[in-house]
Parts: sequence; C-alpha cells; structure tokens
Amino acid sequence: MKDKNIILTARKWIFGILTSLPLGGLGWALTSCDDFFNQESNDVLYADQEHLKNPADTAYSVVGILGKLQTIADRTVLLGEVRGDLVDLTLQANSDLRDVANFNVGDDNRYNQPSDYYAIINNCNYFVAHVDTSMRTGSSIVPTFMAEYAAVKAIRAWTYLQLALNYGRVPLFTTPLLNREAAEAAEKGRMADIEEICTFFLDDLSDIPVAYNNSYPLNKDYVNGLRNVKSTELLFFPLSLLRGELYLWRASVTGSVSDYRQAALNYFQFISKRNGQDAAYATGSFCNMWDPGTTTFNVPTNLLELSYNDAPITIIPGNSSPADGAYSQLYNLFYANSDNNYKVSIEASKRIFDISEAQDYCLPSTIGKSFTIAPKGLTDYQSGDLRLSSVYRESSEYDPYTEERIRMKGIRKHLSNNVTIYRCMTVYLHLAEALNGAGFPRMAFLILSRGLTNKNIQKDVIPYHVTEDGADTLFLKQFNFDDQHYHETLITQYIAAITNEDYQLGIHTRGSGWTPENPHYILPNDTIEPDLQKRQQLVAEQQAVVDSLLLNEEALELAFEGTRYYDLMRFAMRQDNPAAFMAQHVFARRGEAKRGEVQGEVKTDFTDRSTWFLHWNGKIGF
Repeated sequence: MKDKNIILTARKWIFGILTSLPLGGLGWALTSCDDFFNQESNDVLYADQEHLKNPADTAYSVVGILGKLQTIADRTVLLGEVRGDLVDLTLQANSDLRDVANFNVGDDNRYNQPSDYYAIINNCNYFVAHVDTSMRTGSSIVPTFMAEYAAVKAIRAWTYLQLALNYGRVPLFTTPLLNREAAEAAEKGRMADIEEICTFFLDDLSDIPVAYNNSYPLNKDYVNGLRNVKSTELLFFPLSLLRGELYLWRASVTGSVSDYRQAALNYFQFISKRNGQDAAYATGSFCNMWDPGTTTFNVPTNLLELSYNDAPITIIPGNSSPADGAYSQLYNLFYANSDNNYKVSIEASKRIFDISEAQDYCLPSTIGKSFTIAPKGLTDYQSGDLRLSSVYRESSEYDPYTEERIRMKGIRKHLSNNVTIYRCMTVYLHLAEALNGAGFPRMAFLILSRGLTNKNIQKDVIPYHVTEDGADTLFLKQFNFDDQHYHETLITQYIAAITNEDYQLGIHTRGSGWTPENPHYILPNDTIEPDLQKRQQLVAEQQAVVDSLLLNEEALELAFEGTRYYDLMRFAMRQDNPAAFMAQHVFARRGEAKRGEVQGEVKTDFTDRSTWFLHWNGKIGF
C-alpha cells in the first residue's frame, strides 16, 4: 500500500505541475539523446538506465513524451490538409507552407523535420526498454506500470504511422539510441513502408492484454483538469482504435478483405468499450439543420448548428500563451483575428464549396409526412450540406482609422489551443470504410443514412448476406449495438430538434437534412440476391458507390481537421489507377476544370509514387 500511495502522489504532483507549466518543458526528464538525425551528444541523463523503476521518474517520463508530441501537433494538421483538395493558400501563407501545398518540399522546409518524430520515438523506445512492468503495489496482482507501458507503445506506433504516411519509407528501430554511433547505424538500418509499419506494430501491440485497450495512465481521478483538457484520458491513443487504423491502412495497401474485417472489429471494440460495457458510445443526434418551419431557406436565424469538435477521443494539448513554447499557430493560420491583422493563410477551397453545394438537403414538413429538397444558390454557403456554413465565415469590416474595407475569412475548427487527433465521427466513418472494404456496403451505408442499431442491422443488413456456411451472418452478429443502449433517432425527434448523445443518427443527416427519406441518397440495386455470383457483382457495384459517398462524407464532416490528404491517399490505393485518382482530386482545389482551362497550380506527376511523400537528405522517403 505504501508503494501505491507513492505512485498516486507522484502522479498528482506531476499533473499539478502540468496545470501551470508547458508540457514541452518537461522533456529533460528523458534521455538527452533525442534527435535521431542530428545526434550531437553522447550524454545520457540516467547512465544506470534503472530510473524507470522509480514511480515518480516513470510518470515524469510519460509526461515528457506527451510534451514532445506538441512539436508535431500543428504539423499533423497542416501536412494532412494543405496537400489535399479542401483548402487553398492565400498570399499571406509563408513560402514553406506554399511549397508543401505544391508538393515541392525541400530539406530545409520547416515542416520537413523528421527528427521531431524520432525524438518522440527514441524516448518511447527508452521507456519501453527500461520501465519495470513486473512491479506490483502491495498485494496487487496488477502490474503497476502496465497502463503506462501500453500507452507509450501506442504513442510510438501512432508516431511511426504518421512518419510512414508522410515519408512513405522510414528507418524502423525500436531500441533506444543513446549515442551518435547508434543513431548513424539506425539511419542506415531497416527501412519500412506503410504496409511494413502497420504489420510491425500490429505485432508489437499484440503483447498488451485486452484489458488495456481503453485503460489509461495518469487517470482523470488523479487531477481535476489540465488547462483546457477535460480528462487526462484524452491525451492517449486507445489501443483498439489504433489497431483499427493500422488494419485499415494495411488493407488499403494490400486489398486484404481479412484486414478490412479486423479493422472493423477493432473499431467496434473501441465503440463498445468506450463508455463501459453497459453504456452507449453513439454518434449522438446533434446536427446542422433548417427549422422545418422555414419557407425562404435564406434566414440564418433558422439554422441550428452543432459544434464540429464533438466527442474528442485523443488530443495533443497546446499551451495557452506563445511565451510557453509549443503554442499552436493553427488559429492564426485558419481564422482572421487581430494577431494576424485579419489575414488568414489558409482558406476553404473552391472544391469543398462544390462538394457541399452538390449535396441535396432534404427538409421534412413540420409533421414529417412530406419532404422538400432545398434549392441551390442560397446565401452564406447554405445550399446543400450545412456543415460548411457552420464552420466557415466571411465578413467585411471597415477599419475606423484607415477607413479601409477589411475582408475577413475564418475557419472555425481550430479555436482551441488543443489539436484534435481523433473524435467520435472519425471512428464511425472509418468503421464504415472498413465494413465496405470487407464486403458489407449495406452496413456501411447504414452508418451514413440511419445509424447502427441491432434492429437496423437485423432488418437491413443480415438478410442480404446469407451464405450457406453462415460465415457472413456470424461476422455481422459480432457488431452488437444493443437496442437497450443504441436508439435510432426518429423523425419526430429530428423535427423538434431534440438532441441526445446516446442516439444514433445517419452521419449524412448531420448536415444534409433527413437522409432516410432523401430520394437522391439511396443504395443502388437494393434487393436480396440469392444467386452467389450475381450477389458478388451486386456487392461490388454497391461498394464502388458507397466508397464514393464515404469520400465525400469525410470531406463534409472532417474538413480542415488535417485528415484529407491521408484520406485521398487511402482511397487512391484502392483504385485501378491511383495516380489518376490523386490528380483528379488534388488538382480540383480551385474547382472542376472547364474545357481549355488549367486546374490550380499543382503540377505533380502522381504516377511517380515518390511524389506522394516528403523526402529528407536522402535518408528518409522513397
């Protein structure tokens, strides 16, 4: 009991410090040898390498690793967004950011610093190698630091995945580098691509008991809050969610149906255990919607909005002042304010306006018996899907001193200093991707149209996938969205704008009106086909349609959050012509090209797969 009290005291003390100091300031608690590609010191802070048996130092080390994540937080969003098709850059953007957007990144570009990723990795390696996972407190049979061990392994796997997605091929090492010679050897050692990174870390995480899938160190009970963080569990990467990501990426590379199924099962495992075995983790029934009583479709006061950042799962917390270091610049890059002289560097692209406008908003009558498709050409980007208009703002003001007209733009998705990595809708959309790739487009479509409940799965999915051996039925029955905990949102609740976080709602309804009755949003060839060969052809056709719907839905729901370029890569890998797919989307930033016109500034030849990725000094990348 005495040891346990020491550990709890250490955790409380450390998080007490965190409420007043920047996370990055605790990096000294780790090995000083943390710049993999710029090794300048042979010193090791703890020469005996035994300090991680001490409770306070063990907790300090975890906090230090979290601090190092701050260095790549903004970059995670920027590299994932400005190379995609949903944003464009203004003249205010710095040259390095412009080079990223144009796929022309040099070795000295500020956003091309792989050493920051390897600083995290090397410290994770050191922790994993030296933490005492056999230690027990008193008579407890539970390892004292297993939660920390699992959390650090997850951080390492996620960081390696980010490296692989950005650089394509990366040096892979899991032993701590404690001197320059070891670093130089690692630079010339094993290189791994996306598939190999996924395979390696799926195996690496396999030794962690299932009990730790959603078990976090430094639990919220130990602290009342960290700056703007509601719970310390938001600082970590759930293992079942991370495994789902690794399986989904590997499946996208290889086309493995088995991997798609494993991805889906892992996403569901996260959903089913997120709030405990007897609680739901639903999409919620929050949405952007027109008041059914409106008749003009152009009165902003009749628009009910949701907050984009609902239900965060993992965040990288930022500091509240630039003086603290590790201060996020995303707000200034995306949103006009006095600090950037009301000039943004990143704005919504013509492409996202086109995608949003193309959606057909389905408005039910006040009694839900008839439905109207909203007209196009509405003001304030309120045609089609309403999620864009809820996060994008344009306005004009006059400077009282210069009397100049100031045109202000703003994307309201980075108003917090914390950078969101995963949130609830990410999981459900990726679950839909995995189910579609696994051969179950009807269930994937259900996530978009009505939401998952056992009743819906039993009625609208299982009868369409009956096989002689019953394998598909058995697989589908593993997704238990118990009707006692998961309730489908009814049309009457939607009309009355009654929101409930425990209700399921089709994700498309979050912005495009009442999707279950939208005649333009349907699954083609919606019939039970008993003939196996014809059914396979039918499923293939439906998969192509649902994949297209999913790509658009991820744009509508996750725009500007730093996922778009990676989404394009993942969907491209599934195509017969990946290069043409990438070009078609990236080149469309400024809208669809008309005959005789040239699209945008990007001239990248995507047939050369190396152009998809960054490179650095000939040591990393294709």
